[in-house]
Amino acid sequence: MPTFPFSAIVAQDEMRQALLIAAVDPSIGGVLVFGDRGTGKSTAIRALAALLPPMRAVVGCPYNCDPDSPAESCPHCASTPGPRKSHKKPVPVVDLPLGATEDRVVGTLDLERALGAGVKAFEPGLLARANRGFLYIDEVNLLEDHLVDLLLDVAASGVNTVEREGLSLRHPAKFVLVGSGNPEEGELRPQLLDRFGLACEVATPQDIATRIAVVRARDAYERDPEGFCAARAGDEKAIRKRILLARERLPHLNVPDSALERAAQLCLALGTDGLRGELTLMRTARALAALDGAESVTDDHIRRVAPAALRHRLRRNPLDESGSTARVERALAEVFS
Repeated sequence: MPTFPFSAIVAQDEMRQALLIAAVDPSIGGVLVFGDRGTGKSTAIRALAALLPPMRAVVGCPYNCDPDSPAESCPHCASTPGPRKSHKKPVPVVDLPLGATEDRVVGTLDLERALGAGVKAFEPGLLARANRGFLYIDEVNLLEDHLVDLLLDVAASGVNTVEREGLSLRHPAKFVLVGSGNPEEGELRPQLLDRFGLACEVATPQDIATRIAVVRARDAYERDPEGFCAARAGDEKAIRKRILLARERLPHLNVPDSALERAAQLCLALGTDGLRGELTLMRTARALAALDGAESVTDDHIRRVAPAALRHRLRRNPLDESGSTARVERALAEVFS
């Protein structure tokens, strides 16, 4: 069955915008989507994978290496003599199940080759498959602590280091971390929460027209998936082209001092720790400006991305009962008044 089209997702504008921004600039640090069950979180993330333009990768490389990257950084490419052939393949979107073992995530000894040929060979794990793509964790707030620690290390370095069972190797593992979950089932560890560039809140639509539109779209898709997707092919192509053009614009897009000053004022007003808030806010606003076809970042871009970039970076204030989104909106009103 074809994947539900990204362009057919009704409402949930903040989530859709955040995923497109992450597709344009992976350095932003991934997307966390928290909200009610049945609000399209998983659907949107899987739809983005089908939407993305294909990437060039080395033929036969289990790490999806870019043919223009140094061969020495990859154990497979470094051990393969001669020129590296490339082909186009879909951008990987790899699911990390909650019950996954550490061996499955980081990789382990290839037992078949070890027993059959007596050769110590590495069997790549999920992190290898996710390189240059997306690593998706549903119910990320229920992930076991030892896997959280592992992901924090790899996400920070972009390299997976394996030292086990007589094996010692390093391979590239640069991916966009995408997580979804229901806050009623538990909170996310602060260390992992801070690793996500953007955090979106999704909620069940409260107006009848939107609810009807969601039900109609889903029912039409389930009745005739091929026909539904074919009718949306033009819209999907337009979004794909928008992503490609934004990637081309991104390196040349200007971020004026006034925009940086606004970002700093917002973070000061909210009391965020460190400078990661400003950096993420600047990169996110720049990616949004690229998607919009703008020549430079404006106050409007800052305002539109500030809630997603900052809501999960706020300290708890026992004297303020309002939620993090309300606090960001209040700070926006003060700074932009």
